[in-house]
Amino acid sequence: MATVITINRPEVVALIEEVAKRMTGGNKTEAVALAMRRLLEQDARAGTLFGAHKGSVRVAEGVDLTAPSLDVVPDAETGWEVAR
Repeated sequence: MATVITINRPEVVALIEEVAKRMTGGNKTEAVALAMRRLLEQDARAGTLFGAHKGSVRVAEGVDLTAPSLDVVPDAETGWEVAR
């Protein structure tokens, strides 16, 4: 396993330094690790609706998650004004 990674592009080095200064108190390694963790989280969440873990939410049989949750039509949807 590699213990050293060399980044030569000046714009990438500057970006890492800026993020490190703002978010990790100057720790460049932690700034890169933070970015890598965020990328992994985004990829993990892309496939599921309710979280990163498949089966983390159970829905009872017959429940339609796309059905409207209100029994009445909201005034904003009908265009009717509410008397105050």
